[in-house]
Amino acid sequence: MSMKEKALILDKAGIDRALTRIAHEILEKNKGAKDLALIGIQRGGVHLANRLADKIKGIEGVTAPVGSLDITMYRDDLATRTSQPVPKTTEITFDVQGKEIILVDDVFFTGRTIRAALNSIMDYGRPQRIQLAVLVDRGHRELPIRADFIGKNLPTSSQEQVEVMLAEDGVDEKVVIVEE
Repeated sequence: MSMKEKALILDKAGIDRALTRIAHEILEKNKGAKDLALIGIQRGGVHLANRLADKIKGIEGVTAPVGSLDITMYRDDLATRTSQPVPKTTEITFDVQGKEIILVDDVFFTGRTIRAALNSIMDYGRPQRIQLAVLVDRGHRELPIRADFIGKNLPTSSQEQVEVMLAEDGVDEKVVIVEE
C-alpha cells in the first residue's frame, strides 16, 4: 500500500515561523527560561526540541538542557501490535526534579503517546510542571490531554496521516497530509 501526498500544510519557512512563535510563547508563559528543560519524543520531537532550545537561546541568551525520550516500553498497544516497535534512545542527562519541562512532539493525535511520555518522565523524578509543545495538532483525542503550545491546528479525517519531514532526517523539510 503506497501513500500519496494530498496536501502541503507547512513548508520549511512555515515550520521555522511556527517554532519561533512557540519559543516566544514558552518564554512568555514561563516568564523567561529559568528552570526550563526540553524533552523531545523520539524521533521528530527530539529534532524540534533541539530547534526550540536554539531559538530560546537566541531570544533569551539561556541554554536550556534538551533530552530525548523513547516511549516504546510505555505504549498501551504493545500486546495488540502485529509488529513490535524497535526501541530508540532515551537520554535525559539533567535532573528533572523541580524543572519546568517542555515535552515536545511533532504530531499530536490521540494523546496516547503523550500519556506514555508522561509516565516515562515521572520515572526520572518529579518536575515542577510539564507543558506540551507540538508542531501539529490534528485532533481525534482519545484521552483528556491538551497541548499548551501548538504550531498548527490541523483538522483531519481519521483515514488521513500527517507526516512531518525534517532536514535532520535527510529529506526536504515540510508537513504534509498523505493518504492511501
